[in-house]
Amino acid sequence: MDSRRSAQDVLRCQLCDTPVPPLYCGICHIHLCKACVGDHLLDESSEHKIVPFDKRGLTTKCEKHSTKVCELYCEECDISICATCASSEHKGHEFTEILKYFENKKDVIKKDLQELRKSINLKYQEIVTHISVQKADLNKNSQKLTSAINKHGEDLHREVDFIIKKVKSNLEEIHSKQLAVLDKQENEIKRTISEIVQCTADLEKLLNSSDINLVTAYKSRNTEFRNLPPKFKVSLPSFSPPKINKEQLYHYFGSMKTEAHDTTMDSPGADASASYKPLIDEPQIVKDINTDYGKHQLRSVSCLSGEHVWTSSFDNILRLYNLQGELMKSVKTKSGTWPRDIAVTESGNLVYTDEEDRSINMVKNTDVQTLIKLQGWKPWNICRTSSDDLLVVMNSDDETKAKVVRYSGSKEKQTIEFNDKGQPLYSSRDIKYIKENSNLDICVADFTPVQ
Repeated sequence: MDSRRSAQDVLRCQLCDTPVPPLYCGICHIHLCKACVGDHLLDESSEHKIVPFDKRGLTTKCEKHSTKVCELYCEECDISICATCASSEHKGHEFTEILKYFENKKDVIKKDLQELRKSINLKYQEIVTHISVQKADLNKNSQKLTSAINKHGEDLHREVDFIIKKVKSNLEEIHSKQLAVLDKQENEIKRTISEIVQCTADLEKLLNSSDINLVTAYKSRNTEFRNLPPKFKVSLPSFSPPKINKEQLYHYFGSMKTEAHDTTMDSPGADASASYKPLIDEPQIVKDINTDYGKHQLRSVSCLSGEHVWTSSFDNILRLYNLQGELMKSVKTKSGTWPRDIAVTESGNLVYTDEEDRSINMVKNTDVQTLIKLQGWKPWNICRTSSDDLLVVMNSDDETKAKVVRYSGSKEKQTIEFNDKGQPLYSSRDIKYIKENSNLDICVADFTPVQ
């Protein structure tokens, strides 16, 4: 084999073998040195287009007239054409100079690449994160309910073994169906992300390409990717055991229930849903307890159990009473100021918000520990959710903004501040009581209308 023709040899003029020829004929597709250009142009059997070697990709032959160079782009037919085409079958169409069209296409590719990197891909990643949070809540709730089922089953001994197994099976079925929905959407989103990543890589190659055919043939998929899939919200089931009645043991053992939050997905385990407890017509006073707050007004209460209740007022003392009105425990706030609101966790620990030092604190026995320290925000009202998360209403220091934040322990999981139009959901001042209802919706009572 001639060493000059091997893969290791440098490029040579295809007329005289001069190494590293600086020119290229875009019609004949041959490399040329400067000395041979004149001889090549004397060949009148075809048209020639001599360009610098590094610009060789910017010329292309006309598909209709192989000896002609495409100098125009027909907007109507979406194809590169030569001057002969422009005066014949494309006569009357709108044309763009081919190099200008090439640069315009490069601009489109650059914008699409930026949108994929900075916007679309991030939104898909947010959806995957949202799914991960939902899966974690689903697992946590299922573990909690399994424990509740086991505890209730211990009181019923052998008579309820069969029922326990059936209810557990029901929970596992609901969990499996909901997990399957989340897994399916997660897989679809990840598949789309893979396509976006591949598309991004392809666009990067196109941006660096001088091949006019590849660039002009580019078709954007960004419109397809902009149509984000809906965010599904898994409806977490709950377990509600009534008092034991052996005569109607099976009926009153309790059942799993769940409500659909999104009409785009079926409600798993709908056949296992149960009705809610009916509201009583007239309120019943179980106990009337006199507190020791004196001139201060009773502000907040939170049940520790069926026999004990935590209370707070406009002083710096948190008090635990039994239903006989006896003071069982008293704890001073860490900052020495009065707590904004209180709640009790699933493990029985008291949590309170302190606007003065922007903190959320937990009381274990008589020891006060700071869970969360905020900056730029002051915590107000608080509640515990069915999954043992904390929902906290907070206002900004300058009282111009308000939001709800969900915490798992001291970790922030979710922030709710604006609606889907970017408008504030809450007023920027005053008290806002907050609770999670049995459908797992977040309910906020806002004292001041949103402006």
